[in-house]
Amino acid sequence: MKLLERIRLCGSREIYYYDGRKEREIENFAMQLYRMICAEMDTGKWRGVLFLCIGTDRSTGDSLGPLIGYKLRARRMKNVKILGTLEKPVHAMNLEEYLKVVKWKYPGYLTVAVDASVGNAEHVGYITLGKGPLKPGLGVSKELREVGDLFITGIVGSCGNHDPLMLQSIRLSVVMRLADRISESIYFVEKLWDRAASV
Repeated sequence: MKLLERIRLCGSREIYYYDGRKEREIENFAMQLYRMICAEMDTGKWRGVLFLCIGTDRSTGDSLGPLIGYKLRARRMKNVKILGTLEKPVHAMNLEEYLKVVKWKYPGYLTVAVDASVGNAEHVGYITLGKGPLKPGLGVSKELREVGDLFITGIVGSCGNHDPLMLQSIRLSVVMRLADRISESIYFVEKLWDRAASV
C-alpha cells in the first residue's frame, strides 16, 4: 500500500491505515504508535498511559477490545494501565461507569481507546491509528460518548447496513489475527520505552 493511501484525512484528523496481514505494515504501525505516544508524553501534561479496550465478549466481531486487554494483561506490562478485558469488558452498557473510574483513578493519563470497527470491504483486516477521540458504536448505529486522546481500531467487517447482528457473523480468525497484531505492537512499544529509559 502506498504511503498516500495509508494516510487519510478525515476532517482535520490524520488516520493511518495498516494491513494487519503484512509483517512490515505491523512494524510501521508499532513505530507510529510509539512516536505518537512519545510526542504526547513529551508535552509534560500526562502522568501515564492507559489503554481503554472497548467491546464485549458476547459478540465475535465486538470482542477485539477485550481480547487485546486480556492479552496485554497476560504480559504483565509495567509502564501502562489497562482497562477492558475478557473478564471485565468495557462496553456500551457500562462505558459511562468506566469513564468515571478513569477520571477518578487515572486522572491525567493519556488514554488510548482501542475498539473494533467496520469499514470498506477491502479494508477488513486493517488497523487504524489516529489522534483524537474515538466514537464507539458508530458502525452499528449506537450513540456513545467520544473517548480517548489517541485511538486504535481493527476493521473486522464491512459497513453495509449498520446492523448490530452483523458483528455476530464475523470470522473469529479475523478478530484473533488483529488482536495478536495489535497487542504485540503495544508490547513492542513498551519494550522501546524500557530501552529508551535505560540509555
